Amino acid sequence: FPIVEPDPGHTKLRLSRAGLEAIERITTPISAVAVIGPYRSGKSFLLNQLLSLSCDEGFGVGHMRDTKTKGIWVWGTPLEMDVDGVKTSVLYLDTEGFESIGKSNVYDDRIFALATVLSSVLIYNLPETIREADISRLSFAVELAEEFYGRSGQDVAFEPAKLLWLIQRDFLQGKSVQEMIDEALRHVPNSDGDKNIAQVNQIRDSLAIMGDNSTAFSLPQPHLQRTKLCDMKDGELDPFYVKKRDLLKELVASVIRPKIVQGKALNGKEFVSFLEQILEALNKGEIPSTGSLVEVFNKGILERCLKIYTDMMAKLVLPLSEQSLQIAHEGSREEAMKAFDEQHFGRHHAKKSVEKLDEEIEKVYKNSIMANEYRSSKLCEALYIRCEDKMDQLQVLRLPSMAKFNAGFLLCNQSFEKECVGPSKASYEQRMMKMMGKSKSLFIKEYNHRLFNWLVAFSLVMVVLGRFVIKFILIEIGAWILFIFLETYTRMFWSAESLYYNPVWHFIVATWETLVYSPILDLDRWAIPIGSMVMLLVLYWRCYGRRKHSPRWLLPVYNNPKDRRRSE
Repeated sequence: FPIVEPDPGHTKLRLSRAGLEAIERITTPISAVAVIGPYRSGKSFLLNQLLSLSCDEGFGVGHMRDTKTKGIWVWGTPLEMDVDGVKTSVLYLDTEGFESIGKSNVYDDRIFALATVLSSVLIYNLPETIREADISRLSFAVELAEEFYGRSGQDVAFEPAKLLWLIQRDFLQGKSVQEMIDEALRHVPNSDGDKNIAQVNQIRDSLAIMGDNSTAFSLPQPHLQRTKLCDMKDGELDPFYVKKRDLLKELVASVIRPKIVQGKALNGKEFVSFLEQILEALNKGEIPSTGSLVEVFNKGILERCLKIYTDMMAKLVLPLSEQSLQIAHEGSREEAMKAFDEQHFGRHHAKKSVEKLDEEIEKVYKNSIMANEYRSSKLCEALYIRCEDKMDQLQVLRLPSMAKFNAGFLLCNQSFEKECVGPSKASYEQRMMKMMGKSKSLFIKEYNHRLFNWLVAFSLVMVVLGRFVIKFILIEIGAWILFIFLETYTRMFWSAESLYYNPVWHFIVATWETLVYSPILDLDRWAIPIGSMVMLLVLYWRCYGRRKHSPRWLLPVYNNPKDRRRSE
């Protein structure tokens, strides 16, 4: 049954699900033996001979000029073999022949490429001799070898197929098949610098390097009447052919190995999944390329390496300074690239995968930059608003204090500098400077006016208290002196602003600042409780304490006439 069929245009390939379902049920490791070659070269008959099947039982054999096999077919019952102690299911694949009528060269390339990648043993079936076109078709296999082979351990994307050159000849006299191959792989003189000859010579060089992974075998024609081969039994075939055929079976069996992909032998489901990946890659673009295969194999590795970078960046506690984020990005990128270098497939075409990984990392990094900017903006905005509220509170102190304003100003500025981090810090620093500069200018402007008015009110209150409540003459006199100084000075010089440059005012301000605010006592906060306690003490002393404890000579007080009469 078919596992791969041509699309209607006969340019690309598509899966045949009916055939794949049978393969998916295989639980043991799989090895695939594929036969490739020109159409009408006897590939299907050869496979039937290897499987010991008649034409009626096995692959269909055609005798017309058009090709019998379309796409890639598989014999439904795998052969069970013991390979190095491992039970292995061997699938035999028949491929559509090259150079048949009504097909493009690109389609042939896809068939050849797919067979090359899927198989463990690749039988290159050629009639009579090796042509230059036959060597050119191996360019894909050579490119695969240069990209994937030669690596060891689990890093191997897939082990190379054993290439078996099978030359079917009418006569076996003359050169041996190995001599034919050696001669075909010798350099062709290219004095004119022909590009096609140069390309084929390059393939010849690479095939010579792959010599350890290839072997040659010759097979005579089974009978002169080729159109009747399907009707003949072994006894009717050429005895020499039968002998060579049996040797070929032994040779194929000796080189069969399970299909290894990424260090693991594939079972049925994994083999089908691998086929789907390869087919998707080969159908990309107009021409199948090794680069597309490299991308398929590196896709999962790329995703894992990108996850390494993403996970490392996700552990960062944002916001961070731009320099810290850059350092974290470079460290995470280095780890991701290191992991990719250790695991990636391909040598020349892996550069595209590296570039793609770098592009994906840059996308994640840009998202991290945006997230960092957002977090930085939110944090700095919150700190800015907190400082703005603090400045507003300092503007409306009940007891105006320059020392307290400066302490709050400094604390707010320090906390902003320490806590605000990230790319938004610079812009918010400018806003902070403007806002705090305005706040300080406004406070200084209002400070002297508020203090002046407060002292005028305070002097009048103390006059009343000293006269009628406490009845201390000195307190009343001091309050009157303060009141007269404030009022007469400003009237004499026609403005209160001139007062602020007077040394007496500076002394008053210094005394006020000392009383109102210190690191130990903030009178603005405790003025009401302390004032209430002082008033209670004064009243207590006024009513009770003076009669019992205070001598009359302590401070001059007003004498009450009633008190004098009582004393008389």
